[in-house]
Order: sequence, then C-alpha cells, then structure tokens
Amino acid sequence: MDRRGNYGPAIGIDLGTNHDRIEIIPNDQGNRTTPSSVAFVDAARLIGDNAKNQVAMNPTNTIFDAKRLIGRRFSDSKVQDDIKLWPFKVIKGSDDTPKIIVSYKGQEKEFLAVEISSMILGKMKETAEAYLGKPVQKAVITVPAYFNDSQRQSTKDAGAIAGLNVIHMINEPTAAAIAYGLDNKSDISSKISMLMLPPFRKSKKNVLVFDLGGGTFDVSILTLGQGGSTFEVKAVVGDTHLGGEDFDSRMVDHCAREFKRRWNKDLTGNKRAMGRLRCACEKAKRILSCNTITSIELDGLHEGIDFSMKFSRAKFEELNMDYFVKCIETLKACLNDAKMEKSCVNEVILVGGSTRIPKVRCMLRELFDKELCKSLNPDEAVAYGAAVMAAKLDGKSDRSCRDLVLLDVTPLSLGVEIKGEVFDVVIPRNTPIPTKKSKNYSTTEDNYTSITFKVYQGERTRSTDNHLLGKLTISGIPPAPKGVEKLKKYFEIDANGILKVTSKILSTGKMEKLIITNKNGRLSKEEIEKMVNDAEKYKEDDLEYKKKADALNALRDCIYNMRNKMKTMAQPGRLKKMENAIPEASKWLEHNEAASVDY
Repeated sequence: MDRRGNYGPAIGIDLGTNHDRIEIIPNDQGNRTTPSSVAFVDAARLIGDNAKNQVAMNPTNTIFDAKRLIGRRFSDSKVQDDIKLWPFKVIKGSDDTPKIIVSYKGQEKEFLAVEISSMILGKMKETAEAYLGKPVQKAVITVPAYFNDSQRQSTKDAGAIAGLNVIHMINEPTAAAIAYGLDNKSDISSKISMLMLPPFRKSKKNVLVFDLGGGTFDVSILTLGQGGSTFEVKAVVGDTHLGGEDFDSRMVDHCAREFKRRWNKDLTGNKRAMGRLRCACEKAKRILSCNTITSIELDGLHEGIDFSMKFSRAKFEELNMDYFVKCIETLKACLNDAKMEKSCVNEVILVGGSTRIPKVRCMLRELFDKELCKSLNPDEAVAYGAAVMAAKLDGKSDRSCRDLVLLDVTPLSLGVEIKGEVFDVVIPRNTPIPTKKSKNYSTTEDNYTSITFKVYQGERTRSTDNHLLGKLTISGIPPAPKGVEKLKKYFEIDANGILKVTSKILSTGKMEKLIITNKNGRLSKEEIEKMVNDAEKYKEDDLEYKKKADALNALRDCIYNMRNKMKTMAQPGRLKKMENAIPEASKWLEHNEAASVDY
C-alpha cells in the first residue's frame, strides 16, 4: 500500500502495469507464459511449469483443463467425454457439480474446478507481486468469448478466492484486438493523415480475431475506429470445448491403437503410460508445426514394452481435419452474424498456441486470399490486452490507454421458457453490452397467484436444449382470468457480460430479482470465504514445504563442503570429529527427510 492508502497496480493476469508501461512479467521459471496446471505430490502442491513437468510420472494427481469444467454440470455430455480422457478422477458432487479427486498428504481431497482455477490465479498474483515489489489486489481476467453466465460467474469467484478484486472480465479475442490496435495505432493515424480524408471514416478497420488455444476456440469480428482507440465488437461465435487438447487426444488415440495392433495389448487402462504418451504427443505436435515428420520414443511404456513410431504432419492433419473444418465453419458463421463479407476483413489476427499449426494457417490464407497478421505473439496478445484494460480502469495509464473505448457484445442469447418448453429470447446474441431489455408476459391460466420463470442462455428453440441459468418465482399476483395480469421481465447485462433478471407485476409494482444459485455454478458467500481460508492454508503449506526443502538442501551442502574441507585439514583430532559427524548426519538425513524445519 502506498502513502495515499492505495494498493499496487491492477494487473492483467501474466502482465503488470508499472510506471505507465505495459510489460510481460516472467514467472519464477523465467517463462513468459505459465501452464494452467496444478499438481499434488507427497507433501507439496505444484503450480504451473513445475506441475506440468511431472505430469507423466504423476498423472492422477496433476490437474489440467480446469477451464473445461468451470461453471459446468457433471452431467454435461462434454464433461462426460472429457472424463474418459483425463487421467485424474472426477466425480459427481452435490447439485450435479463436478468434483476433482486427488491424493494429498496421504488423504483423498476433493476440489471444485473454481478452486483449481483460483490456485492458478493466486500463483499469477504472487508472481506479479514479487516482480513489482508491492501488493496486488485488482485484476482484469480474460475469459473465452463464448463463456456463458455460469462460467463467467465461476471465473469471477476463482479470482475472489485467490484474493483478487476482479475489476473487469474481458473476452479473450477482444483483449487481443486491443493489443493489435495499440500496436498499429501509429500506422492507422499515419494513413489517415496521408489520405486527407475525414478521420472517422478512414480510421475504421475491420479485424477478425481467430483464437484457437489449448481448450477453447473463439472467433470475433471487431471494428477499430477513431485512430485505433475505439473497439466495437460486431459478432462472436465459438466453442468452449475445442482446442489443442483435442488434437493431442486424437494423436494419443492413434498411438494407443498402434500399440495394440503391434503387441495386442491395451494400454488405455494404464494411467501412467497414457500420461507419458500424452506428453510425448503434445511435444510431437509442437515439432510438427516446424518439421514435416518427427518420432515418438517411449521406453518401457507398458508392461516393459518400448514404443517407437514415426509421426508425420500429414497424419496429424488427417486425424484432426474435421476439427480444422469446424473452425472454418465457425468463422463463416461469425462473418454471417456480423453481416460482413470476407473481403471486408482488413486483418486476420491469430491468437492462441494452436494457431501455429500450419494447416490452420493455410486454410485461413486460402479463405481470405491474403497474408495473416504476424505482428502479435499468439501466446501473449490476450494478456497484453488485459493489462491495457487494467491500466485504463486503474487510472494509471498514458493517454493511449485512457482514450480506449470498448463496445463488446453478449455471445449467447438470453431469455425465458414459455408454454410448451419454447425458448423466448429477450436479449439476442451479439447485442452490444452493457444493455438492458424488457419484455411483457401474461398469465397463461386463470387465477394464477405466482409464476416461476426459468431463465436460459443459448441458441436452441427448445428451452431444455439450452443452459439453465436459474429460476425466478414471483408471487402476489392478483387472481384474475388468464391473460389479464401482465408481468414484465427486465434482463440487464453488465460490462463483464454477467446477467441480472428482474420480474415485475405491472398492476401492483411488486418486483423480484433473480439470484444465481449454487445449482447454476454460483458459489455462496460462505463457500467463497471457506475457499479463501483453504487457499491461505495451502499457501502456508507450500511455504513450509519450501522452508523444509531449503533446510534439507543447506544440510546437504554443509555435508558436501565438510567432506571437501577435510582433505585440506592437518589437525588429526578435529579431523576425527568431522569424520564421525559426516556419516551420522548423512544417516540422519536419509531417515528424517520428513522432519520439521525446527527439528
């Protein structure tokens, strides 16, 4: 906290704002990106690079893909598909909530996806604080553009559990477009001056953001205006269950089939073997972005059998072609929603590590008949844009950030269920936000005194095919013949894309508001407080483990140095004492690695 009582700068996760600059903050491994992985090993909890580096040896206790679970129900068909592929265990919790099971300190522990996400966010908070040398409490967090309300609420809860005040949530493609806009601001302005045309007309530029990451896929079309400071989202379309992890799974399945073909042995039940194979396939996938062929080599993969096979880029593309085609179809749907011809797109921006796949880039070049934007780092653009937004909202930025105006849209339609399980839309998808819309409804039976409305989000005609956000009951309706009493539904979406619903009886003025319940992915205040306390406990455990590890290493160093020093000593009595002390200390160390720091 500074002298004025203000906390340190707001951050975009992975980035910090400091002295009016936007800068990448490296993690404790010196890397500019951090894997979204959490592992539990013996007495320690590992996050990021350390977790990912040991996944092959500890697959059942290493959690990844929490983003695919957050805000979802256990019974969700996509969750069920993922469970078959994940090496860690996921069970059905109360209210159909998925729970992740791990072994930690000799006990079985249960975690919600929101808790795993909070651990990753907490790690980012610590990284920023260590780099900036001051506390960080405010953050802008990015989410896939196609996240629904439950997923957004759960992400916000994860930030709260990590000790962050989430001042804004921004869609990932929109954040990338902001990074692009600032990167090209001077270029846009110079073109305006050279052409000597009205600034508003010539400052407009249509950009398409193609965001294909590890687990999610989004396409957004934005119009950049007013010299690169105004960002108006025209349309978003996406799939919160499509990305690099799916490409890896296709490779893993292919290798497992090949293993069975060669040796007539099924390795899919061997979690450790499958974990090692997945790591090898992910590495091969990355190599195939540069080379046309690579090898997968694994010693003693299953029942002592070594596995070796060549893997070509052509085979990788064949295995995943339906996914690539789906990406292009989604892109075309976004153009259609934006009512824009592909020829009107001035720039195609690539975001996410999976956009490095040569076939994906080739298909995009062929579709647009132009070169793709290569000025942004696909791994860092989203975080950079989030940091720009954090700087703007924190009021500590230069003019280029302060002038930024963001006009986003809601990705999915919102409405209520009416008679016959029909989904009646109140706010259509791609409506600019923040927004507030209302619609009138009538009683459908005589003498109704209360009505329960089900609020859904999605694009299907039948309400039950969409995502149920919650139920809103309003009572105290004056008894009357059907159709006489009128009720008005107000749907309000804030700048974070989070919904509030209000129901009003027009004849009496009575109102009720929708509260997103636990059943819909929203945690109660008490649950959040408990998880905050749990997070502090895990943090203390991690600190204690580090102290112990440092003390053990110090003792090992002492023994090593003592051995070396003995070689140069000429005092027999003292030498004898040291000779006796070394084996005693080594033996103690061998049998007491679990001892406390103060032992």
